[in-house]
Amino acid sequence: MNSVPPNPNSNSTAASTGGVAGASAGAAAAPSPTFSPLYQQIKALITQSLQSGEWKPGELIPSEVELANRFKVSQGTVRKAIDELAAENLVMRKQGKGTFVSTHHEARAHFRFLRLMPDEGVPHYPESKFIEVKRMRAPADVARLLDLKSGDAVIFIKRVQSFDGVPTIVEELWLPGVTFKGLTAERLVEYKGPMYGLFESEFGTRMIRATEKIRAVCAGAEDAQLLHIPADTPLLASERVSFTYGDKAVELRRGLYSTERHHYHNELN
Repeated sequence: MNSVPPNPNSNSTAASTGGVAGASAGAAAAPSPTFSPLYQQIKALITQSLQSGEWKPGELIPSEVELANRFKVSQGTVRKAIDELAAENLVMRKQGKGTFVSTHHEARAHFRFLRLMPDEGVPHYPESKFIEVKRMRAPADVARLLDLKSGDAVIFIKRVQSFDGVPTIVEELWLPGVTFKGLTAERLVEYKGPMYGLFESEFGTRMIRATEKIRAVCAGAEDAQLLHIPADTPLLASERVSFTYGDKAVELRRGLYSTERHHYHNELN
């Protein structure tokens, strides 16, 4: 078994017959990688299968041996590719069970994008009260961050999130109208799990990564009223853009966080 990719300086005939280029011979549905390093090629092919829905969120993916046979590479190469996918939270390994497609319905996923943690006690997911849900035209700044045209349809959501009955977060979200067509206030209220779980299961959109900006601000009158705090109380403000497969922006979220009983927690490595 040859686990080394074709030499990029070789002629086209050699490239078409060497390395992993013949991987599809045993599986017509599996495309062959064409770039190096080899484990990155395999990672890209597995990611394509995740994006296409070949393996759904929460499902078991083929074993390393099966994937090695499929792509005609060594099991070690597949393992290294899956290691990177697991580090990026695209898949998760379960001891003695195999590797599964990551899902927002997993308990541990609930806090991957929620970085506000209690000063005391065990972290838990907040309750949501929806203030406003409407379809509108994207303002210029929102369109730019979501890679839309100014005036394209977006869904705007405003909500207050509370921990143990104490209002703590005011959030405004903008979602591409085409991607989330059919999302209504009624559905948001009915759904009892995390919002990203709803996006994943009903709209086929999974958040893969996000960029975030954080700064300190003073509470305006309207937000202070929603959070039951005095106006001008210091708050933590965040602006986050979340991306799905293909690095496509699918959510803009702006939040105001009361840190009277909570703090922003992040791990750097």
